[in-house]
Amino acid sequence: MVGNEWALVDVETSGLRSARDRVLSLAVVTVGSDGRPGEEFSTLLDPGCDPGPVHVHGLTADRLRGAPRFENVTRRVASMLRGRVLVAHNAPFDYGFLAEEFRRASARLPVEQRLCTLALNRRLSPATTDLKLGTLAAHYGVEQRRSHDALEDVRTLAGVLRGSLLEATRLGLELPLVACPPKQSFPPRIPKTPCAFRSPGRFDGELVQGMKVVVTGETRTPREGIVERAVAAGLNVMTSVSRHTSILVTNHPGSGTVKARRAGELGVPVVDEATFLRLLERVRQGRQHGTPTRRAPREPSRPAEKPSAPAGPLEGRRVLVLGGTHPESSGARGRIVELGGAAAVNLSASVTDVLKLRGGENDRRMGRILDLHLPVHEKEWLDAPQKMEVKGVSPSVLRRGAVIDLPHGGRWTFGASWSQHASCEVDVVAFLLDGDGQVSCDDDFVFYGAAESPDGTVRLAADGPTEQAVVVDLAALPEAVRTVTVAAAIDGAVTFGELGAVEVTAGQGDGERVLAQATLDAGTTERTMLLAEVYRREGRWRLRVVGQGYDSGLDALARGLGVDVEDQEGGAATSGQAGGEGVRELV
Repeated sequence: MVGNEWALVDVETSGLRSARDRVLSLAVVTVGSDGRPGEEFSTLLDPGCDPGPVHVHGLTADRLRGAPRFENVTRRVASMLRGRVLVAHNAPFDYGFLAEEFRRASARLPVEQRLCTLALNRRLSPATTDLKLGTLAAHYGVEQRRSHDALEDVRTLAGVLRGSLLEATRLGLELPLVACPPKQSFPPRIPKTPCAFRSPGRFDGELVQGMKVVVTGETRTPREGIVERAVAAGLNVMTSVSRHTSILVTNHPGSGTVKARRAGELGVPVVDEATFLRLLERVRQGRQHGTPTRRAPREPSRPAEKPSAPAGPLEGRRVLVLGGTHPESSGARGRIVELGGAAAVNLSASVTDVLKLRGGENDRRMGRILDLHLPVHEKEWLDAPQKMEVKGVSPSVLRRGAVIDLPHGGRWTFGASWSQHASCEVDVVAFLLDGDGQVSCDDDFVFYGAAESPDGTVRLAADGPTEQAVVVDLAALPEAVRTVTVAAAIDGAVTFGELGAVEVTAGQGDGERVLAQATLDAGTTERTMLLAEVYRREGRWRLRVVGQGYDSGLDALARGLGVDVEDQEGGAATSGQAGGEGVRELV
């Protein structure tokens, strides 16, 4: 623990969304750079609201009644956090709730860095069935008395942190410290009213429930009134024009607005305000989402579905490739997967073998690899590797284009990690797409500027400088959302060919147990890449590994999926700002 002072934190909450739910119980324990424990502080808190899932945390309204409000303890908590690294298991969650509670109390959260022990152990890859706090406590020989008790959980966390730091030192791993606050984000807006009906296509004289309607320009009736009437009639009011738009409503089709111009280019039917309001008096019945159709809707062209990596001599083994040109290392990782193994991106405790290509001896990790006595192979080893028995259960290794069924709905974490590059940052984003492969509104684009969808079903989690994840509550997604697409974009002039491989994982809950993983490294000149998509098929959720890259930036990708990016009437607005024509400013 040399070099850092630590403040270990655990919160029990009334729900999972910091913008809506409240902290019910809080514990903070300080630990010095010498590893010695310092102050302890814990308290129940009166949230002034329903305590939520009592069966999980055991904190009833009667038990919380008379406890201090959060604003009564901010000074004490701030004094313990100041000048220390905040540590928590799933730190984005605890940090997010603390930041929101401090904001409500009109106080500053004095945290400059945080460390997530869940993210750290994803890097360490200990030989455990999952990465839950109790499982890691047993692995590191830490006694755990009571779970879901904030103070006891923090005491357990102290032992897990100590064991994790020792293992990180043994492996020579850099800690995944996250600067706080993370990239600027904004509170989620009120969610758009979802449309219960499928899109019937273009307007042909009559309005049909489910039609995608866009309104632009000045209107005589207040815009909010037009939208309210359209939504009540079963129409799907969108914020951008695409080839799937059914009708554009404008009193000035030649005004030159972005929406009017796109509608003209795409041949979208245009009507004025008075005509649209008259048409609203008689809207035909549409077809609801989830109802069977006589003919299955045509899906976008997709690559053929491929299975996961077949069993082979490298089954259960995790191979780190060092050195070589980009085509050489990419080819080697592809061969590893063909032989049933997993291609590692970073050194971790789960790495079983190292493949050294030309120049690999100069990799900064080679000294540590030799100290760990890991087997190091030359490239000829891939011609006929010997099968070796590996203990433990490994995640399914997926190829590019592979598809698997997710065993159930609920909350899933889809993570991405890469090797750190000094000249760029990588941002993971998510798009909530309808049956036409388009966002229904700008709020269906989740990125660093708006890190949570308004209804809380999709959110980003930054676990470190080279690890980010998208957390999706599949059970709560609106029926109109057919696909959640996860992508990565490079912020800088670097390309994916220079960045190297990106590892994609899928795990239940907060990613404490990984079900499947894939390594994508076919990139060359691309600056954005579709990593994976989760989509509905016959009542089930499926995961597809995509790995499709684009030379253009994130703004072009977002625009192609229906997000308004350009300045338009009234000028551009930054993410999360109010206004019917608000635009997410990406660049």
